Amino acid sequence: VLGFFFVFLGSSSGSKLKVPELNINGIQHVVQAGQTLNLTCRGEMVHSWSLPETLSKDSKRLKVIKYACGRNGKQSCSSLTLSRTQASDTGNYSCKYPTSPAKKKKESTAYVFINDTSNPFVEMHSDIPKIINMAVGREMIIPCRVTAPDIAVTLKKIPRETLIPDGKTIIWDSMQGFRIPKATYKFIGLLSCETTVGGHTYSTKYLTHRETNTIFDVQLSTPRLVKLLKGDSLAINCTVTAAWNTRVQMTWTYPGETRKRGSVTQRIDQKNSEANIFYSILVVDRVRDVDKGQYTCHVKSGPSIKAVNTTVIVYDKMFINLKRRRKTALEAVAGRKSYRLSMKVKAFPSPEVIWLKDGLPAAEKCARYVVKDYSLVIKDVAEEDAGNYTIILSIRQWNLSKNLTVTLTVNVKPQIYEKAVSSFPDPNLHLLGSKQVLTCTVYGIPPPKITWMWYPCKQNHSKTR
Repeated sequence: VLGFFFVFLGSSSGSKLKVPELNINGIQHVVQAGQTLNLTCRGEMVHSWSLPETLSKDSKRLKVIKYACGRNGKQSCSSLTLSRTQASDTGNYSCKYPTSPAKKKKESTAYVFINDTSNPFVEMHSDIPKIINMAVGREMIIPCRVTAPDIAVTLKKIPRETLIPDGKTIIWDSMQGFRIPKATYKFIGLLSCETTVGGHTYSTKYLTHRETNTIFDVQLSTPRLVKLLKGDSLAINCTVTAAWNTRVQMTWTYPGETRKRGSVTQRIDQKNSEANIFYSILVVDRVRDVDKGQYTCHVKSGPSIKAVNTTVIVYDKMFINLKRRRKTALEAVAGRKSYRLSMKVKAFPSPEVIWLKDGLPAAEKCARYVVKDYSLVIKDVAEEDAGNYTIILSIRQWNLSKNLTVTLTVNVKPQIYEKAVSSFPDPNLHLLGSKQVLTCTVYGIPPPKITWMWYPCKQNHSKTR
């Protein structure tokens, strides 16, 4: 097998290397398929290699050796050897220093072509075209990279249109493919990159997919407030409904994010003919105190941004707290359309609720009694609704329960029963000086006060002729 030997060019071994130095000069290099690629990198510190995506670092054809070099062995060198090279090995080979977010990336890169006359394209998509997402007005690349820099490639729009590179709207780059700085509707459809090598025509196909940024809806599977017991598992499903051509980015922010407390699973459902449904499921196993707080699902598609959130509370143990809402006596007036008996309740998990009236289940005793959450609603209040009401809260699986009794007084407006007033023969004539008894019957709660008032009649005087 043939090999290549390179010597270091550039700075001397005595100078400081701000970036690692490769042993090859220039940007593009061509290696014939089947030969061995040898690269060497030298730097002031230990460095690493970055390879083309199509070449695995675990490949048995690849070998990297690190060793001390330079004056007095104070520099660090490494050699990369790739045997039996093939077309798919074409791409960028970079040697770089370790970096941090605060520091700029320091690396040296060489693009290597693996020339294979039977495989002029690095990637072939002859039967099933590769999908290329595009947005009108933005840059789009048709990635039909070639295995040698001098291969001539033609871009066609199927069925019969040839798109000619002009250096402005369409630019050919052997290391990228066809670059279109500002894509238009003209490029929507099935495209083909074609070349002829040794009298044989090769073509690789691409289908452009126009992206939209329409997000219809974002929802969480949980309520606005999630209550959990320490040790429980938390699962939140974020569901996004978007237009058919829309692709979204879904990310989470949550209290345990920096500690990687949660795991995220994503999938897409394209069965709906009118929309795409995207799912992102966040799971936190065995929640702790550090997991309480706000969980937010962020959705982004181009300029469209949406977010939904929920708050998680983590309790150490189960509990029921039950108090009266007010200390004053509970009173209602007969005839009122409805009256609500309610208590202050804080409990976890949500307890079972039973209301009793004078020791019997209220809802069974009267159809006018309706239990809503922790309240008892009395419809069309009547006098017989007065009595003792007891709320019982229980969490059966933990034998935890609490109860509280309140007394409701129903006031009845005073009423005068006219038929019960003493009646006399008509006309009501009585002998002067005689004793008469008048009776007035009234009813009300609390008992009304009776006051008698006498209004003397006006006397009529007529003259006798």
